[in-house]
Amino acid sequence: MSIKGLDVSKFQGEVDWERVKAAGYRFAMLRAGYGFNTVDPQFRRNASECNRIGLPIGAYWFCYAVSPSSAVQEADGCLDTIADYKLEYPVCYDIEQASVDYASGEGVTITPELAKQLVKSFCDRIEAKGYFAMFYSNKNFLDQYLGSDIAKRYALWYARYADTFDGTDCAMWQYTSQGSVPGISGNVDLNLSYVDFPSVIRSAGLNRLSGGTPSSSPSPSPSPAPSTDYITYVIQSGDTLSGIAARYGTTVSELTRLNGISDPDRIYAGNTLKVPESGASYQTYTIRSGDTLSGIAARYGTTVSELAKLNGISDPDQIYAGNTIRIPSSR
Repeated sequence: MSIKGLDVSKFQGEVDWERVKAAGYRFAMLRAGYGFNTVDPQFRRNASECNRIGLPIGAYWFCYAVSPSSAVQEADGCLDTIADYKLEYPVCYDIEQASVDYASGEGVTITPELAKQLVKSFCDRIEAKGYFAMFYSNKNFLDQYLGSDIAKRYALWYARYADTFDGTDCAMWQYTSQGSVPGISGNVDLNLSYVDFPSVIRSAGLNRLSGGTPSSSPSPSPSPAPSTDYITYVIQSGDTLSGIAARYGTTVSELTRLNGISDPDRIYAGNTLKVPESGASYQTYTIRSGDTLSGIAARYGTTVSELAKLNGISDPDQIYAGNTIRIPSSR
């Protein structure tokens, strides 16, 4: 699965969003701002227009932080900026070489450890406020500063300009900066999303979405729903289709049929799978930002070990918002 989208900032000027949508683009990542509370001059118009015509949006904030505390300040500025708009895609922290260069001018050396702390501080703040957090970076910056482990914790928006995807674990791929789109003057960045973010975000109760409209606070934690024909599973780094099938008592052929997968050997971390229910006596629960397995176990009168066994969880400290897990029914 891949969903066609684009990203814009003030440099694209006034966009004719109706023409963009008519051209088949299904989401837009909008620059909300950068640094300490500097709002992109086109953000409010872009967000309002996309909301008006029903084009799903996410937002990104460019990093000029020089410490974890200033990254939190940037997150707060981003949150204030996006508060009045409906976001069905993630809130993303954009950290690149320009972020390092700015810090150097302020007398701060961005080391790999500090770069990771900046991403963690921003994304944790976004998650704490009930939004789906993501970070953006390119291949060179990942190799030099961030490594691959951080993408196992937060969704990665990956920039690498090429005709073919290189297989990096990511939720979204920015594949060119020279796209041509009706309704936009000049070049524009084009992207493919490998995750159905509107579905994942809604099912997890994130981005203040409840019934499709923004609300003044995050929606309350949902009760588990009775088992349906299928549950959803967000693919994690290292997963294989055969492993997922074995974990949930189904077959590779059934998963490929249900999800329209043409090549069972090509699945991508961050994608959402439908997994058929087996008819066992349990309920389902969609993990929300901030959940812990021990907290879920306590809430539903079971144990961490029982949940881990039932859901094939090898590390109880690693669970992910948007995944659906099985809860033993009350006896």
